[in-house]
Amino acid sequence: MHTDASLVVEFLNTVNVEEGTDLLEDPGEWHGWAAKHALTANPAAEARSARDALRAAIGDPRLPGGSVDVGTRISLTADGPALVADDVVGAVFAACARLVVRGDWIRLKICPADTCLWAFYDESRNRSRTWCSMRVCGNREKARGWRARAAAG
Repeated sequence: MHTDASLVVEFLNTVNVEEGTDLLEDPGEWHGWAAKHALTANPAAEARSARDALRAAIGDPRLPGGSVDVGTRISLTADGPALVADDVVGAVFAACARLVVRGDWIRLKICPADTCLWAFYDESRNRSRTWCSMRVCGNREKARGWRARAAAG
């Protein structure tokens, strides 16, 4: 079972800056990813545009911001009105809307390490997490800072 946050983060991480890979460049992998999430794959260019706009919105410094129009619909269910979509982009944006309504949109972040830029969901109580992984990116950055201070002093 995927949560709204996990769906959004997984979609944002279909590009891997550190490895230089982009799942959207391989139609088989992209359609497999969509099928794994029980969704229809959008055309790769459309998905890339949506992904880049979302990554920019949560702090990816490499990407210009932009707006994207996405089709979703509201369906009346036994639990009340619900945002629904059949394709990946619509489902991801519906999940983003639910995160905004719950006040959890600000928990979506991009790791500031230049070689990483991994998207993650900040589950810390005070929403202050900076790195995707303190053990990896956080340690690297702290070590760089220490070496720079040691060399200067």
